[in-house]
Amino acid sequence: MAGIGYRLATANAPLCDRQEPGLGLLLHTPDQYARDIRETAIRHFHFDGPVGVEAVIAKSPAAAADIKEDDTVIGVGQTRFRPTDPQTNSSTASLIAATHQIMALPPNGPITLHIRRSGVDQIRRVIPVPACRSRFEVAFGNSFLAQADGELVQISSRFLTDYPQWAPVPIAHELAHNILRHRERLEAKGVSYGLLSGIGRNVRFFRQTELEADILSISLLTNAGYDPKIALLFWQAFGPAHAGSLFRSRTHPSWKTRTGIMARTIAEMAPERSLHPDIIAARDRPIDGKWQDLLKKEH
Repeated sequence: MAGIGYRLATANAPLCDRQEPGLGLLLHTPDQYARDIRETAIRHFHFDGPVGVEAVIAKSPAAAADIKEDDTVIGVGQTRFRPTDPQTNSSTASLIAATHQIMALPPNGPITLHIRRSGVDQIRRVIPVPACRSRFEVAFGNSFLAQADGELVQISSRFLTDYPQWAPVPIAHELAHNILRHRERLEAKGVSYGLLSGIGRNVRFFRQTELEADILSISLLTNAGYDPKIALLFWQAFGPAHAGSLFRSRTHPSWKTRTGIMARTIAEMAPERSLHPDIIAARDRPIDGKWQDLLKKEH
């Protein structure tokens, strides 16, 4: 998940007006783990402070700066991460706070990371690459979950186990929601979420955002070096098998409709595979609910 997210976020940075430093780090904190296993987690991951390095993406800026798995990150620049209460209930609050401190830094300026390795404090200078501002997270469970809130992209582990070869497709789709500011634009319309999302005017607003994300996801996949046709393969497999699950027909167009518009987007893509698709301009417009117009327009 982290590798796919990093690949999509850095390759598509020019499409994102909200960027962050792309480091290639997967971070975690001791208080993410339940209290009854926290001490075991601290020993296993060699935590020696507030934030740990769970993984480093190969050939990333962090890897080039010799940051390694199981290093502890003490702080960034002049800021030191706040220690967590060892008795607190499990939460991602500390991780999010640390991530926000990194997100707030210039996306392409040098960053000083203060790390601790084997009890020795060290300094690493990292030269990041610009990346779309989004955190990527796996939710463990047997259901199919995919969601984005403007900053977070989250999919369930079942996508990775059942459709590993096509996992970039739902991740790109959710990232597209963030790039297109769908949560903000929907909230500006006063939509209802949850059980009320499939009632009344909410339906047409949600369907519009789903199709916009489908269209943009084709460019996101292409720019990141994926064959965009994997989107069609994914939906042709996932759609008939799970048409009544996550992607409910009321808030989401049918999988056949979605596959059709993505196939047309691929066919109409310029030979040079333009980095800036027309649909990106939608993020600056209010949602109008005219989702059927997207089926007729060229992109």
